[in-house]
Amino acid sequence: MIGAIEIDTFPFSVDGVTRTASADIATKPLLNGLKGAEFMGEGDDKLYLRGQILPSKIGGLTELEALHEHMRQGAALPVMRGDGRRLGTFAITDIRETHQELLRDGVGYVVRHSITLKKVPPQREAGNQVVSYLLQLFDALR
Repeated sequence: MIGAIEIDTFPFSVDGVTRTASADIATKPLLNGLKGAEFMGEGDDKLYLRGQILPSKIGGLTELEALHEHMRQGAALPVMRGDGRRLGTFAITDIRETHQELLRDGVGYVVRHSITLKKVPPQREAGNQVVSYLLQLFDALR
């Protein structure tokens, strides 16, 4: 889950995930020895998701557009893995989509996507963003 967006095999799917995480360590020169090292805290933590959707057959384009909107707003969204483990609060920094086998409406029969998320501190109004998204989703279904 990314915020209120459920990732599953239907309609919005992801078939690969890469996670990179780091720690910030400051080094200090010392006389006659190795440089000293001091842990400064958690470094960058990024998620890279990739997958494909079939908009004309099973949908998924609405969810992809919702993620674009979250990215444009700079929303900090809770991310949860499929086994229920909460990974933290992330912001979407990059979305790439490739439309293949274009249909008459200009949308690809197959849409491959990749989404990059970066861990950010949780924001108090994050719950309001999820509620706002849910209201937008219900308006889109009318």
